[in-house]
Amino acid sequence: MLYRAQRNVLPFTAIVGQKIMKRALILNAINPGIGGVLVRGEKGTAKSTAVRALAGVLPEIDVVRGCPYSCDPAGDGGICNACAEKKAAGEELETDRRRVRVVDLPLGVTEDRVVGTVDVERAIREGTVTIDPGILAAVNRGILYIDEVNLLDDHVADVLLDAAAMGVNVVEREGVSFSHPARFILVGTMNPEEGELRPQLLDRFGLQVTVEGIVDPAERVAIVRAAEAFERDPGECRQAYDAAQEELREKIVDARALLPSVTADDALLHAVAEACIRLGVRTHRADIAVVRTAKTIAALDGRTAVTRDDVREAMELALPHRMRRKPFEEPKIDPEDLDEALQNAGSGHDHPPRDGGDDAAGDEHPGGDGGESPPSGGSAAHETVLPVGDPIDVRKMSLPERRDTRERQRASGRRFETFSAGNAGRYVSARYPTGTGDVALDATLRAAAPHQVVRDHKGMAVAVQKEDIRERVRVGKVSVACVFVVDASGSMGATKRMESAKGAVLSMLVDSYRHRDRIGLVAFRGTSAEILLPLCSSVDLAQKQLEDLPTGGKTPLCAGLMKGMEVLLQERRKNGEVIPMMVVVSDGRANVPLAGDVRQEIVGIAEEIRSYGIRTVVIDTEEMGNSFLEFRLGYCRAIAEHADGGYYPIGDLSAGLLHGITATERDAAAHPA
Repeated sequence: MLYRAQRNVLPFTAIVGQKIMKRALILNAINPGIGGVLVRGEKGTAKSTAVRALAGVLPEIDVVRGCPYSCDPAGDGGICNACAEKKAAGEELETDRRRVRVVDLPLGVTEDRVVGTVDVERAIREGTVTIDPGILAAVNRGILYIDEVNLLDDHVADVLLDAAAMGVNVVEREGVSFSHPARFILVGTMNPEEGELRPQLLDRFGLQVTVEGIVDPAERVAIVRAAEAFERDPGECRQAYDAAQEELREKIVDARALLPSVTADDALLHAVAEACIRLGVRTHRADIAVVRTAKTIAALDGRTAVTRDDVREAMELALPHRMRRKPFEEPKIDPEDLDEALQNAGSGHDHPPRDGGDDAAGDEHPGGDGGESPPSGGSAAHETVLPVGDPIDVRKMSLPERRDTRERQRASGRRFETFSAGNAGRYVSARYPTGTGDVALDATLRAAAPHQVVRDHKGMAVAVQKEDIRERVRVGKVSVACVFVVDASGSMGATKRMESAKGAVLSMLVDSYRHRDRIGLVAFRGTSAEILLPLCSSVDLAQKQLEDLPTGGKTPLCAGLMKGMEVLLQERRKNGEVIPMMVVVSDGRANVPLAGDVRQEIVGIAEEIRSYGIRTVVIDTEEMGNSFLEFRLGYCRAIAEHADGGYYPIGDLSAGLLHGITATERDAAAHPA
């Protein structure tokens, strides 16, 4: 946990451009009840700078001296139990005045560190079980900044967002239940290329803005000049913006004072509700966020009545991330759709809501002819980019026969929980120490309790010896690294094989998105294979690479298998607990060996893949036409047999949504026979 109040940061008013991001931050500073802001954008677009600079334009606050929760002496927003007891006893609370804190949340933080945990030292020395305050205590009445929030563990993100919504942190540890105020401005930043947030977490952010690199040369020059001036003399630079900073600070103070007086008439409230319905927004948090934001906009502009323009601006900030129905949709809102929804709201016309649908693939990428197919074995000059076809449906697929009944019952198609190394994961039980250092205080004290009568306490309330120590057993989600090895050769252009292959991969990407897997993409054509996407959490980026993948050239299937295996082995060297999985999508018509006979090489590589414990799934895109005899020219079945993997002919799979293939194969990988 790091406090950034004293850090040298460029003044907020010196940040060039990014007006929407700065306005969203200011609105949350005026009214934290909006629920925070999620800032999406590429690196180097002033996201972190703006967040850390926000504290510089906020008025100083009064806090109770010595209170770990920074309670307000006036009692506004609630106070902790200790401060409440002092006030009830008639004691005068001593106060200090300080700047608002910006607290950075480390990505590897544990839930205990966030909410607070038992004070081990006091428990042992005094025999009392008390809470050691966590990050949510330190950030009360401040700004909580989560950089790369999309990479934060889901269970930690849930805790943070719950506290942000309720304004209270409830700590329940080792038989102790305790709560304290936790009101803060929540700001998360993320680079979409590194993965997306779950829709449930997206909905918990009040506002969302997307920032992009500035393309105006004059503004880019202004950015360079501001950076150079601050680097040369930070003090002089801040002094140059003192007047602008003070002016903005006064606007924030005035808006806070005016906000309780701002009203929105019933007609506008009905317009908000109807517009959200017409736009297909299902969550009720959207309506609440829009109204709160519209009121705050009015207060910032010095008005006590909300206008339709305020509502429209609020919708642009509060709705985009809540309209996302499909994993690959960019979270944005069409201005024309927004205007139409607002115009029709209250008109009495019956317009059905926009069909967002819950299907995660399907209609967004319809199949097409995609032009003429290039000849098999063609050169790069004959490469063609073919569209993404329909996704595949594997609901009729059964689990591998070799799995026993116990494993079938354990496999539910959902992500497994497994024992977690280190301090990550959820605390479920205790055990004798294995060296993690994650002491389970409750279990340790229980183990020591029966021996207190005969032990020498040496001035301590509880005498704990080495044999009493217990450590926590935690469980975490199974981590799956899935590499898609896609055939992009010329033969895939025949009879829409490539469109079908892209549809299959898209379906599996959807399933991987739901399970938060790490995804990689390898393509092979011509004489070699290349990594189009290293293993990462961004399925959006994987889809873009898939859509742009050209078809043409020969079929170096051996090279593709080798490259996919190398990527997975490298990942396992980094994380020994990861489950490696390779999905091969090809017609299997290999014609480029590595050195010798193609078939022997394919069999050898497949057996090597099996020896490394890599779960393999082969999607055979070769079409049989109307022939009643199944005679395949490719090596797909041979790969599946020698790699001990799953084999699925794509022609046997009807169009629809993929719901089970990766879940089924993941079960087999996690619980091998």
